[in-house]
Amino acid sequence: MSDFVLTKMTDGDFFFNEPFSDANTSSGEDNSADVDKRLRIVKIVVLVLSILIVLQGILHFLIIPCLAPVKVQFSGLKNIESSLLMQKLQELKGVTWIQFDSSMAVDALSSVSGIESVAVDKNFPDKVHISVKERLPVAKTIVMINNRARTVQIDENGVLFSNTASVADNSRVPLISGLPVESMQVGMRLPAKFRPLMAQIASLQNLPQDYFAAISEIQVLQKEYGNYELVLYPIHSHVRVLADRTLNEDALKRMMVILDVVNNIELGVTEIDLRYGSISYKTR
Repeated sequence: MSDFVLTKMTDGDFFFNEPFSDANTSSGEDNSADVDKRLRIVKIVVLVLSILIVLQGILHFLIIPCLAPVKVQFSGLKNIESSLLMQKLQELKGVTWIQFDSSMAVDALSSVSGIESVAVDKNFPDKVHISVKERLPVAKTIVMINNRARTVQIDENGVLFSNTASVADNSRVPLISGLPVESMQVGMRLPAKFRPLMAQIASLQNLPQDYFAAISEIQVLQKEYGNYELVLYPIHSHVRVLADRTLNEDALKRMMVILDVVNNIELGVTEIDLRYGSISYKTR
């Protein structure tokens, strides 16, 4: 309860005065209210500025990169040029990270004959990493492409493909002729009966001895009832070697030994027959 002061007037009347302490208290409350109001305004301004800074950061570091041209990184490339793959990707509609379609990219790159598999990983906000597994050539052959004879490679599974990098000077990749292939399409495979031959060649290439460095060509001779035999043409000899469809290290070792003997004694041998588990030869 507030205290009041009773004051006597000259004419005998009295009136009440509020003490000075109450007036000071009211003035202090007004000042405190003004301070609180200013603090609220400052807090609002700071909050608005913070929101604007955050929005600017999101725009600069997240939204703008997503709308910029996508940055593509390749891994696993050895024989295929990255420019060829970028050309395939540029044919797609999506040029930004948001528009980039991973499944369409996989389909486009898989159309390159030298690629066995593709994995696409989109990294926010603007990067795409593409991991490529190339086909490894175990043999090569000659087919017609656009009415021109071209050398194409064959992998262990019998798939025909063509890389920009040449394997003509690779002695571990033998030339195979006589295959029933006249032209090549993307993803084309050899007939099933010739695929074991590719697997045998791949096994021989894993050996420390480079047997195919001494062979210029392996010819496939088609036989009746779907069978086939092989003719090996050594590089440093005019003698051709007949072999059955099983190409292994023992057969190649025997061929090397016999060729060494024939070349030394000069019998005029033109053909050596290693078929059926026996050894015979023909002379001029």
